[in-house]
Amino acid sequence: MRKSMIALLLAGALAPFAAHAADGVDAIKQRGTLVVGVKADYKPFGFRDPSGAVVGIEPDLAADVAKRLGVKLELVPVVSSNRIEFLQQGKVDMLIATMSDKPERRKVVQAIDPPYYSDFVNVLLPKKAGVKDWSELKGKPLCATSGAWYNKEIAQKYGVEIVAFDGSEKPLFALKQGNCVGYVYDQTFIQGKLLDADWSGAYEMPLKGVLDAPWIMAVATGNESLMKFLEDATKDWMKTGFIVAEEKKYGIEPTDYSKAMYEKMKNSTN
Repeated sequence: MRKSMIALLLAGALAPFAAHAADGVDAIKQRGTLVVGVKADYKPFGFRDPSGAVVGIEPDLAADVAKRLGVKLELVPVVSSNRIEFLQQGKVDMLIATMSDKPERRKVVQAIDPPYYSDFVNVLLPKKAGVKDWSELKGKPLCATSGAWYNKEIAQKYGVEIVAFDGSEKPLFALKQGNCVGYVYDQTFIQGKLLDADWSGAYEMPLKGVLDAPWIMAVATGNESLMKFLEDATKDWMKTGFIVAEEKKYGIEPTDYSKAMYEKMKNSTN
């Protein structure tokens, strides 16, 4: 009896989250606020400005979605380890949080197609290292972020020793301390880091990007109305060149993917 009561209490506690996670377009409009999970430690896609506000390319995309819905926007900072959990628990309506498109992720969230972005993997290296090709990294330690989907493949393909740390700040600190020859991470993050004077003087990204991977927005599984709304918004961003403009706004080179999708969609009538 006691176990049954506990189960009922837990079910009652979780029900509001499940309902919120599945809120469609009409429910969001009625609520008057769109809640979006974004990164706050990934310049220029999501970072804090001097006032502490979360800004960047993905908050701008979220703001555009809220504008299209005619509602206010609430941004919720997430990290790679909790973003899907936040979506499933109903803490956010959707994710725009540098999430690579992987089959295991599509099993637990509703991915938005087409992917809104795509990025390569690259390495932040000291200029004094003089590295010009991936082959020169064989047998050397590379700092990395724990859980990055490409760590194992980079190690196998290029013969490097992956030295993994939580988050991005710890491996960057280890790089500065000389504990590794470079930091392997998403290319756009490295581009953003090189916009900072602390890094641009002594560091560079001389290698060609590898392992191109699309990024997806996501909503809760079964949220068909919000999925369709975001699919249409994504296509419109590509048609108008909005994402290319955002990349330029924040000082990074537009990716091949964003340029190609703009060229493909700009004359589309759909």
